[in-house]
Amino acid sequence: MENTAHTNVVSNDYQSHFNEYISQESEAVRLQNCVGRLLYEKGIELVLFRNHLTDISISDILQLHNYANEVVKKPISVMDTASLAVHLLDMNLAPSKLDIGKLAYEWQTEKSKFESQAAFLAEKLTDFGMDAKEAMKPKDVVLFGFGRIGRLAARELIKQAGKGQQLRLRAIVLRKIDAAQLKKRAYLLRNDSVHGPIQGSVIEDYENLDLIVNGQRVKFIAANNPEDIDYTAHGISDALLIDNTGVFKDRAALSRHLSSKGISKVILTAPGKEIPNVVYGVNNKELDIENETIYSAASCTTNAIVPVLKVIHDNLGVEKGHIETVHAYTNDQNLLDNYHKNERRGRSAAINMVITETGAGKAVTKVIPELKDKLTANAVRVPVPNGSLAILNLTVSRETSLDEIQNLLRNAALSGDLVNQINFNVNEECVSSDIVGNTCCSVYDSNATIIHPDKRNIVLYVWYDNEFGYTKQVIRLAKYVAKVRRLIYY
Repeated sequence: MENTAHTNVVSNDYQSHFNEYISQESEAVRLQNCVGRLLYEKGIELVLFRNHLTDISISDILQLHNYANEVVKKPISVMDTASLAVHLLDMNLAPSKLDIGKLAYEWQTEKSKFESQAAFLAEKLTDFGMDAKEAMKPKDVVLFGFGRIGRLAARELIKQAGKGQQLRLRAIVLRKIDAAQLKKRAYLLRNDSVHGPIQGSVIEDYENLDLIVNGQRVKFIAANNPEDIDYTAHGISDALLIDNTGVFKDRAALSRHLSSKGISKVILTAPGKEIPNVVYGVNNKELDIENETIYSAASCTTNAIVPVLKVIHDNLGVEKGHIETVHAYTNDQNLLDNYHKNERRGRSAAINMVITETGAGKAVTKVIPELKDKLTANAVRVPVPNGSLAILNLTVSRETSLDEIQNLLRNAALSGDLVNQINFNVNEECVSSDIVGNTCCSVYDSNATIIHPDKRNIVLYVWYDNEFGYTKQVIRLAKYVAKVRRLIYY
């Protein structure tokens, strides 16, 4: 009898947990449906404590709700997020980006003040009505070059197009284009050994030398010189050009793009000379976007270390430090030993760790001038195709503790100007492949931080997807200088 009773209890417990999970899955499906409709019908993007909710699975959605409990320390229910999303569909809101996680948590803590979720949302989003912002004019975008960053930028621009109210990818410029080239470029856009296949369809139009990606027609243009192109002949005007070739790096060279008909602004996806070097989220508000026409999105490493450095310097003061980058190999290295202008980079990237220089230390001072002459930096290229690590060995101006540093970076990851830049990672056994595809340019490894007994020397480990995380920063900067930023509730 005792065994039978025990079996019944276990069985009932199993079934109740299983039924609860099925209910959560059902609500996640409802939320997923609302996410898609809000994006494509209204131009409203939902995120959950900064994490994207588009193109993810039902289990991913439920995992993000667990993340809210473990990291954000704000337990929320998928029943609430789904229900709130349904109400958002009935509201006449301007194109915007809304944190459904934050709204759900605020509903939990404040619902006694409101008669319904609809009334709650009406008050929270009072300033998000269609009359709150002028109709946004979408900005045409041209990609100059189509390498690793160019292709990821194309994927992201296509993915984010929605109703086309922000950035629209119109053309890609190469030195040569014919039917054979178009086929090869389409193949590389469809398939990526690191980031996986593209989400959607890529159709070649050989007659017009276009690619039709998820219904969006992208023109391929051949040119040897930037000034030779008349973009207006292709129906492109007042466009933003993203140069990811690495060939043109100073104001004079990049100004050649502005000599082309149809281009009004330029962004360089590398450190630039004589132009503003920008880490979006840190110094973009200092830009004169009304008059400046050329910008640099700095480097992937600079974008990784600057957000964390800013938080530490603003709160603890950085007296000095050394930054060591453990970086994935790149196209400028040899696959097998061969001649290279930099001898060490000439050795096989696939089987060697290669010490090389990095300009990240100096680049930081272009974004945070107070750190001039306080940092040294070096890099080691290692045999992984993507996913890098920056080790920040810093001396701060006062005593600190592990708890203080964790709280500073957790808060920065959840509120303020750096919520899209810093990810507070709690994975106890994080490795480089775990952060591939992370939308943040700076993934703080909270379990790896070291505090010296003197409490003033600290070592921080910051992961970064040196391809995708950086590309996200480029797109954020592009939206900012193109003035197509949506209303945001974070």
